[in-house]
Amino acid sequence: MLSTILVAAAEPENPQIPKLPDILWSSVVFAILLVFFWIKVLPNLKKSLDARTEAIEGRLEAAEQAQAEAAAKTANIEVEQASARAEAATIREAARADGAAILAEMKEQAATESARLVATAKAQIEAERQAALVSLRAEVGSLAIDLESTVVGTSLQNDKIAAGVVDQFLADLEASDKAGKNN
Repeated sequence: MLSTILVAAAEPENPQIPKLPDILWSSVVFAILLVFFWIKVLPNLKKSLDARTEAIEGRLEAAEQAQAEAAAKTANIEVEQASARAEAATIREAARADGAAILAEMKEQAATESARLVATAKAQIEAERQAALVSLRAEVGSLAIDLESTVVGTSLQNDKIAAGVVDQFLADLEASDKAGKNN
């Protein structure tokens, strides 16, 4: 045994294998550091990781809530657009109905104005016909008197006699005109 110890002592030491006191002191330092990290650093790290997780989850919830609100707003906007379209359609229909009523009223006014113009024109034509008839009677009367004066050779200077002759002549003309129309 002594020889094995001497052989072991005679052999050079391997620098890769640590000595026993080095292993012992390294283990004590490692245990102290492990306890320090376990008591001080790890809880703080765990708290910061938990806070970060809660912040991320809070942001996710806020994003989901904002997304739900945006969807609700979009639905509200679509509802408002639909109601605006319906209101616009109602206004268009009311405008069409008003336009049709105005058009009917304008046509009625045009027809009334046309009838009034026709009645005025008829009255004017009748007045002109009467004026022409009076003028024609006077001219036919003077022509008849002139003709009778030349044929008979007597002058009809008396207005009463001349008016009677003209009236008789016109009455004869009207009678012959009526007789011609009846045949």
